[in-house]
Amino acid sequence: MNAPRPWLRLTIGLALLCGLFGWSNVAFSALQGEYEIMEGEPSLHESGKVILLEFADFYCPHCHMFERVVVTKLQAEFGDKFESRMIGFPVMPGKLPTAFEMYNQAVTMGKGQKMKEVLFESIHSKDIQIFDKTMRSLLLKEVGLDAKEFEAGLASGKPFRTLGEGKAWGERIKVTHTPTVVLDGNIRISNLNYDNLKVVIKSILDQDIKS
Repeated sequence: MNAPRPWLRLTIGLALLCGLFGWSNVAFSALQGEYEIMEGEPSLHESGKVILLEFADFYCPHCHMFERVVVTKLQAEFGDKFESRMIGFPVMPGKLPTAFEMYNQAVTMGKGQKMKEVLFESIHSKDIQIFDKTMRSLLLKEVGLDAKEFEAGLASGKPFRTLGEGKAWGERIKVTHTPTVVLDGNIRISNLNYDNLKVVIKSILDQDIKS
């Protein structure tokens, strides 16, 4: 059997590429609600699931309110079809990065969501501002994490590097305030009202069913 001629391979490749971009345009055009597609940013979408990426500061009261009210309701609404991930983006001056490092380490140990809740509660409801080793040990018991493994993870420097990578990402996409929300890596949401987020997320999931 003769191998396909170069022009034929090029034609097929272009057709597939056009088909792919055509499908993407149709998918995005079918979304409802208020949103902005971030050109040049790759999609992190997993079929049947929407990932909410929240650039947030643990010391920001607006981030605490968004997490407590909006994210909690979205999780209850969509269940395992929805995942919230916090990207540490410090904006409040004079604060140590320890809380962000603790969250990042807890994520690697499978307890990110619980640690996030405990840290927000500690800072905003209990007015705990400094998380030294003694305070960390108390919080680790509440979250259910092994202290030795956790402290070794912190000491490795990886949680701090993760914080730096998140900050660099936020600066690249021009995050100027917290909370800033991006769905699936490339769908930016300015209107953080629960109803708007619900509509956009539902339309993404509906598009998965149709595609």
